[in-house]
Amino acid sequence: MVLLEFSMSPLGKGESVSKYVSRSLDIIDKSGVDYRLNPMGTVLEGEWDEVFDVVKQCYECMKKDCGRVSCVMKVDYRRGKKGRLGGKVASVEKRLKRKLHT
Repeated sequence: MVLLEFSMSPLGKGESVSKYVSRSLDIIDKSGVDYRLNPMGTVLEGEWDEVFDVVKQCYECMKKDCGRVSCVMKVDYRRGKKGRLGGKVASVEKRLKRKLHT
């Protein structure tokens, strides 16, 4: 399974780009891939091809009316492990013996 964190935004569209980012979140939410949205990006969990396909769909949508698109990605593959979106946080919280802000 893969955890893929990414942030994609258009360049040259002003300070607020929520109009464009929200379209990506619509694609992500409808994809069926497990995900977590955070203030600086989105983390997807699934098989390699599955998560990269979601990123590609977001890119294809954004490039339709954006002449320049910036994307930052980070990928963590771990064979056979599922449920890492919540599991990684739970593991740290268990060690600290307290809940963290997530």
